[in-house]
Formats: sequence, structure tokens, C-alpha cells
Amino acid sequence: MVEGNSEQGSVSVSRDEGGDVRVCLAGPWHLKRDVPSFAIFRSQLEASPPPARITFEASRLAQWDSGLLSFLVRISEFCRERGIAQDRNGLPKGLLRLLELAEAVPEKKGARSQPARVSFFERVGNATVGYGLSVNDFLGFLGRLTIAFGKFVRGRARYRREDLIEAIQDCGSSAVGIVSLIAFLVGVILAFMGAVQLSQFGASIYVADLVGIGMVRDMGAMMAAIIMSGRTGAAFAAKLGTMKVTQEIDALTTMGISSMEFLVLPRVLALVLMMPLLCLYSDFVGILGGMFVGVGMLGLSASSYMRETISTLTLINLFGGVLKGSVYGALIAISGCLRGFQCGNSSSAVGDAATQAVVMSIVMVVVACGLFAVMFNVLGI
Repeated sequence: MVEGNSEQGSVSVSRDEGGDVRVCLAGPWHLKRDVPSFAIFRSQLEASPPPARITFEASRLAQWDSGLLSFLVRISEFCRERGIAQDRNGLPKGLLRLLELAEAVPEKKGARSQPARVSFFERVGNATVGYGLSVNDFLGFLGRLTIAFGKFVRGRARYRREDLIEAIQDCGSSAVGIVSLIAFLVGVILAFMGAVQLSQFGASIYVADLVGIGMVRDMGAMMAAIIMSGRTGAAFAAKLGTMKVTQEIDALTTMGISSMEFLVLPRVLALVLMMPLLCLYSDFVGILGGMFVGVGMLGLSASSYMRETISTLTLINLFGGVLKGSVYGALIAISGCLRGFQCGNSSSAVGDAATQAVVMSIVMVVVACGLFAVMFNVLGI
């Protein structure tokens, strides 16, 4: 007789004179307490000559869970592979029903085999199809948003003004602090970069030109857009993704309310309206950062610095930066809302949607900045 014990359950294997093997189960069997190893009596079952039949004795069996069921399933698989008969009359009726249920649907052949290796061209094709579908989803979302904006212009869009005001506050005044910090530091960095080179030629005053043009034309709108991508774009994706997980968006559709008008339109309008103001504010703070370096490091007077800055800036530069800010705001809002609507139905998918929204909005902002640079160069601005 071969016997194995665990902290809770025990199993013993014995062979009678007729060659039959008797498996005795005793004690409580719980997965959390571990179960006896199948290898304890495997050698007894594989002994020569092989047993003609296996019987079970469970009179001393106490409480049990799925650990005992998986143990008996392994014995059943072993017997089926070697053509050994089983007599399960000694097992509890409830355990017998569970065994029959577990064996009712056999394991699919090849289910545990390694997945087939995908070729390089197949991976490229799948990625191409995925990008094509993403572009199709983006264009469809943009079309529905355009229809909702048309209804807004005609005064027929269904949304709450309180939501629009709340979104404006969240995208505007609540973001002033972080925009101030980043814009000031960017102005300081630009001034330091210019001061190191221009001071060698005695042209320190032109640091004001460098900082003013750099902030107004590109850096003010760009830095404000990157900040809003990580702050507001991710928030849009997380909020709408959570609403999708909790089926609030489906509830709006059931009530006949367009989720595009009720949820997306206020957020897009708020960010499009606030981004130009944040862009102008970022330009002003960045110029102050440059003046801080010019006055404190280069010995320039504040009046001469501001006078040089005003003389080098034009309305075209100013309006070009404001236009960029509006476009960046629309791209950030669309990216955040799109990823929120594409969110899966789990809590982890909400985090993934927020991450994807940040990445997508920053990429689109950088691409738009490059396109603006080419367009302005062609127009001679």
C-alpha cells in the first residue's frame, strides 16, 4: 500500500489479490491547504501488471472543494489513456455529478498546443487593417461631431449649459496654475539659450526678440497644448470611459438623447474657447520669464526689454499663435472624447483609454504644428 498525506486530506492506494487497485480518500480536501500529489501513487498505478479496475473508498472523506474534483479528473484521464475501468460507486453523489459535468464536454484536441507563429507579412497586414479601421472610426466620430456642431449653431443641440460652464471652468481657470509654471520656465530656458550665444557678439538685447517670437509663434501654444493633453484630454477619456463602463452612455441612447451632443459637444466647445486664452496667457508669462533672465543675468532694463519685444512682434504672429491654440484645443478634445467612447468594459480599460488619449493628442498636436510651419512658410508669414 502507498499512502500520501497533506495537512488536510489524505489518499492511499492498495492492490488486492485480483489485481484491482483501491483508492481511499480521507479527511477534508481544500485548495487553500494544498492537496496530495498525483505522483504519490502514480507508480502504483503504472506497476506491472497494470490494474484491471480502480475502485474508490470515501467513507472517511470530510469537507471538499474543487481540489478533490481536479484530483479525480486526473485519475480519470490516466485510466482513459490506458484503458483501465473505474468503479465510482464509493464516491459521494454530489461529487459524481460534478465529475460527469466536467467530463461532459471533452477538451478540444490541440487546445493546449502552442499557437501558430504569425509571419511578418501577416503581422504587417493585420497592423495595416487595424490602422485603417482606426482612421475609419476617427472620421466617423468627426462626422457625427460636425453634425452636432451644426445643431449647436442652429440652436437645436441638446446639452446642459451647466455642463458647458463646468467644462469651461475646468479647461480654463483651473489650468492657469500649471500653465503659468511651465510657460515661465520655457521662457527662462529660451532666454538662457539665446543669452549664451548672443552675449558673445554683444547682442544681448536680441534675447527679447528670440523669446517673444518663439513664445508667440509656436512655444506658447505648443506648451499649453501639451499641458492640456495630459491634464484635460486624459480627464475627458477617463470620464467618458467610466460612463461607458457603467452603461450611462447606453442609458442616454435609450432615452433618445444624443451622447455626441450631450457629452462631447460641451467639452469640445469649452476647450476650443479656452485654448486661445491660455495661449495668450502662456505667451505673456513666457515673455516675463525671458525678461527675468534678461534683467537679472544680462543687465538689461525692464523697459528696454519690453520695448524690444513689442517692436519685434506683429499681429500676424499673435493671431497665428491664437489660431494654432484653437486647432490644438479641438484636436485634444476630439482625441480624449474618441478614446473615451472606444473604451472597453472594464476598469483597466479606462486607464488604457486615458493613456491612449494623451499619446494620440500629443502626436496630433505635433503633426499639426509641423503642418502650420509649412503652411506659414508657403504663405510667407
